[in-house]
Amino acid sequence: MEYSINTFEKLLNTCKETNKKIYEIMQEKEAYDFEESIIEVREKTYKIIEVMKDAIKKGIISKEKSISGLCGDDANKLSERFRHKKALFGSTFEKITCYALATIEENLRMNKIAACPTAGSCGIVPAVLIALSEEYDLSKEDEINALITAGAIGYVISSKVAPAGAVAGCQAECGVASAMGSALAVEIMGGTDTQAVNAAALALKNILGLTCDPVSGLVEIPCVKRNAFLAIHAVTAAEISLSGIETKIPPDEIVDAMLQTGQLMSPLLKETSQGGLATTKSGKLINENMRKKLLIK
Repeated sequence: MEYSINTFEKLLNTCKETNKKIYEIMQEKEAYDFEESIIEVREKTYKIIEVMKDAIKKGIISKEKSISGLCGDDANKLSERFRHKKALFGSTFEKITCYALATIEENLRMNKIAACPTAGSCGIVPAVLIALSEEYDLSKEDEINALITAGAIGYVISSKVAPAGAVAGCQAECGVASAMGSALAVEIMGGTDTQAVNAAALALKNILGLTCDPVSGLVEIPCVKRNAFLAIHAVTAAEISLSGIETKIPPDEIVDAMLQTGQLMSPLLKETSQGGLATTKSGKLINENMRKKLLIK
């Protein structure tokens, strides 16, 4: 069935009119757009989930540094800490933060990851999905439903704002990933479609203005640790939404605000490494050392 869905209002209205969940609407749209069966769409989705699981499995035990040598063993350090001292927020928190770091570090090692929605924000959605799946013993079908729900959020946002740091700063990458993660968490916890979209809106509006200022032009500082922080941000939004707390600014207007914020943001803070953390004293020193390292090679 053909659906024209480029706003959250249209998405929710379609859900109400058809009495279907977000994931049902989106898998039908995907099947129609790409001339595939729903079974094929769901199997393709699960292959992505398998990539996510594999990246986490490998990343959590690896100590291999990235080519730059700046990052690579943070997931291992964190998981080792939790082996000896439990996290304040419990096992789910431990998994989410470790899995987010594990995934983004696999990206730095040039290993296989699912860019969801981008490589620089690749740890957020997998961390929330796989951690909650393990904690609540989800079936394959439930995992697929959750990821398709997350994809719907990313699809609607990207209809208006490209998920790229060069376009609108990191609010459009890690911010969007966090919104996607919050919606899938709501789906997993049995929330309504409205609560899923509301959670995405809460996550997004509370990260507006996040800059993209990578040190030395690499997706490492501050990108790696940002994935762990915003994975937890996603779950916070989900918990708030599931309690019945609603955003006072409608979801589509929040996307408009993100677009405007990105347009107003200085080009120096949009992936150019010419402002923010990249131009701090330490950031400049790291950049200089990296240039020397490359010249030596």
